[in-house]
Amino acid sequence: MVGALGQVVDAPCPCGSGHGYAVCCGPLLRQERAAETAEELMRSRYTAYVLRDDDHLVRTWHPRTRPADVSTDEGLAWDGLEVLDRRAGGPGDQEGEVVFRARYHVGRRHGVLHERSRFARRAGRWVYVDGTEETGAS
Repeated sequence: MVGALGQVVDAPCPCGSGHGYAVCCGPLLRQERAAETAEELMRSRYTAYVLRDDDHLVRTWHPRTRPADVSTDEGLAWDGLEVLDRRAGGPGDQEGEVVFRARYHVGRRHGVLHERSRFARRAGRWVYVDGTEETGAS
């Protein structure tokens, strides 16, 4: 359910964690706390794409690799996230990788983004560095 100001209330988190948005990605998007792991940051970034929260995407993108325009595509809708693998990226790590598949659609056309994302700690906080598309079965 979407409440005032587009906030998700009492709903499962879009990231697919199985937790409610209010305790999962919500606190990260509202800047109430920082991500503890690279995967948690990646899930919050997926949720930001779903909810079109460009500010969260800018805040969590390494300034060295962030494009000048970080705005979500109004015509694209995200349909689900599946985390396939993770390497490092834990609370004590400085770098990490997360491999995921994110399903989307544009009109009646459906697609899958299969990416290996790289993350690093910057000033003690996880940030997205870059990603490479994975090839193979989706």
